[in-house]
Amino acid sequence: MIREEVFYPLLAMVTLTFVVWLRLYFVRIAEMRRLHIHPQSVATSAEKAARLVDTRAADNFNNLFEVPVLFYVALVVAYLTEQVTPSVLALAWGFVVGRVLHSLIHCSYNKVMHRFGVYAISTGLVWALWVVLAVGLLRP
Repeated sequence: MIREEVFYPLLAMVTLTFVVWLRLYFVRIAEMRRLHIHPQSVATSAEKAARLVDTRAADNFNNLFEVPVLFYVALVVAYLTEQVTPSVLALAWGFVVGRVLHSLIHCSYNKVMHRFGVYAISTGLVWALWVVLAVGLLRP
């Protein structure tokens, strides 16, 4: 049963991405209504940057498609190569907790050094996860 448990942190990350996506659209639509911004006037990223003030949720949503991609692939590799261990699960859950904290900071008060600290730790956990998987794959 432990092997399938690798998908729980994956589902948690997908849930986090969905929650940030919802926040992005609630914040974005409210801002566009409040400032009377026509949707076509923010059709490109340059236009969005020039017209929109609160881009925290949008920036965080984009972040959730950077390092987390390595996380998703690592969990699939762990499952397929039967390397789901308590250590792998601990690293995976540590990453999820880090990314939840990162998103909370990014979407709220957005203190860069707080956000960066959590980002650095959680990204380190993904690299550690890949080291564990690589060692397992390279074993004879």
